[in-house]
Amino acid sequence: MKKLDFEKPIVELYDKISQLKELSKEGGMSLEDDIAKIEKRAELLKKDIYSQLSPLQVMQISRHPNRPDTLSLCQLIFDHFMELHGDRAFKDDPAIVGGIATLKKHRVMVIGHQKGHDTKENIYRNFGMPNPEGYRKALRLMKMAEKFSIPIVTFIDTPGAFPGIEAEERGQAEAIARNLREMTGLTVPVVSFVIGEGGSGGALGIGVSNKLYMLEYGVYSVISPEGCASILFRDAKESERAAKSLKITAKDIVDLGIADGIVKEPVGGAHYSWQDTADAIKKVIQKDLNAYKKTTDSELFVEERYQKFRQMGIFSE
Repeated sequence: MKKLDFEKPIVELYDKISQLKELSKEGGMSLEDDIAKIEKRAELLKKDIYSQLSPLQVMQISRHPNRPDTLSLCQLIFDHFMELHGDRAFKDDPAIVGGIATLKKHRVMVIGHQKGHDTKENIYRNFGMPNPEGYRKALRLMKMAEKFSIPIVTFIDTPGAFPGIEAEERGQAEAIARNLREMTGLTVPVVSFVIGEGGSGGALGIGVSNKLYMLEYGVYSVISPEGCASILFRDAKESERAAKSLKITAKDIVDLGIADGIVKEPVGGAHYSWQDTADAIKKVIQKDLNAYKKTTDSELFVEERYQKFRQMGIFSE
């Protein structure tokens, strides 16, 4: 597993633990007390480091290649999941996936960005950056969910929509804008989770929801810290300064009234335990689906979404 720079002291302790275990096994010595002490020290150090991360370090965790992705979460959270493909206009976009799932007595439509975990998969998934056909596929599935009164769950994890020439030729801006417009009027509830990196309009294209939750080390931003630093300070190395100003962390997003809550991750991040992360998300989904099931007037979902976005921001006259 890839280790981040600020994790090096933790890695060194766990390497020492592995060496002591090997020595104990080969030499027939009992080193259990020493190992237990170092393990305790390592856990305390991990909690200490992860309790005071900078926004840029949180961004690094959100981009970790071993974080759980949409398809993995679908398998871990839902009882059954059947993926659906294509936008019925151009082709299937692997950067956005979706399908019908069941969770106990609930049926849901799940849609999310899909990154890769290695170079080959990242190239296939276009690093989680959707083309217009990805957003059109997402909208097709949303409209299908609305037709059959099925709630929608979305998982957000993208650096942004693909900025290539071919994407622009096929109407990238129009596809995202259409999703924003159509999602505001959906007569079914939409629950969204930022499971990694929520970047710009590429994230918002499936994020106009009734409820938005941030994973503890997820980020949500109009632009990456590197991009912001390049534009404002003419130097990408100023990304630490930009990250602080952008207010990208889960706590910032909740404090600003954009997100409705934070889903706790295992100590060290979601990449340390996919199952624990999935279980935490599952509880939130079940809570919201049970609450929304009691709503008989579908127009209330539209009104709730409208009020949510109207109340964002701070104004003075």
